[in-house]
Amino acid sequence: MNILDDLKIQYKLGGIANRLIYWNVGCFLVSLLFFYEFKVGAFDFPSWIALSTTPSDFLFKLWTFLTYAFFHDGFWHLVFNMMVLNFSSTLFLTFFTQKQYLGVYVLSAIFAGISFVLSYYLLDISASIVGASAAIMGILVAVTTYHPLMNVRLLLIGNVKLWHITAVILILDLMQFRLENTGGHISHLSGALFGFVFIKLLQNGIDLSKIVTKVIDFFVNLFKKSSSTPFKKVHKNYSKPTSKNVSRIVVKDKTQQQIDEILDKISQSGYDSLTKEEKEFLFKAGK
Repeated sequence: MNILDDLKIQYKLGGIANRLIYWNVGCFLVSLLFFYEFKVGAFDFPSWIALSTTPSDFLFKLWTFLTYAFFHDGFWHLVFNMMVLNFSSTLFLTFFTQKQYLGVYVLSAIFAGISFVLSYYLLDISASIVGASAAIMGILVAVTTYHPLMNVRLLLIGNVKLWHITAVILILDLMQFRLENTGGHISHLSGALFGFVFIKLLQNGIDLSKIVTKVIDFFVNLFKKSSSTPFKKVHKNYSKPTSKNVSRIVVKDKTQQQIDEILDKISQSGYDSLTKEEKEFLFKAGK
């Protein structure tokens, strides 16, 4: 089994957090092919991907309030964001569902995008942004708001409180607010604010992530093929039905049993603990 097959299995089994990382990396590779100006050494994202403060752009390309959160303008920009996303995702999914995770990512990006556009429009500044930082800050601040005193072990430092890590990141944003990339820092802090508000509302019984879930379900049902059921003629049977002994024991076939055993092993020890034969079996079974 080659590396591509290995990645396919990890994509299938990794959950929404793993898939978001794949989507961000995939979008970065696409942008390298189509939007990177090698002569200039920089990206030139079109107005239908990057979020622009120009009214004619954001008013007629509303999808850019979300697409900007999947593209990055540099390799290290992507690497740092994906590291923080992976870290935040592990903590967030310890307490919340995958639907809530996706909801916070999407809504934080949209809220931060609106804040960026409004602030720059009022300042009469024309600019555009890309990057998942705002959405990631929403996830990080959300889990920090829920469990600020959680112990996190960092390499070379040891145990620290989660709120210490989040506070350092927020302070760095505030320190650079007037220096460079002001629009980016506005979106970061706005995403952080949304993560805080999300948890406070959730603790009061209001789950904003249901908005995203309902929208996704709507489009899934919209494009789902309606299963046509043939007309069946019903005949009444007035004779006394004969009772049959039906076995209620359900026996798993060997293939499904082996898949379940491999999945249990992944949940306990991780995907890397699988043998080469187990990975190949799982890949063939998933086809």
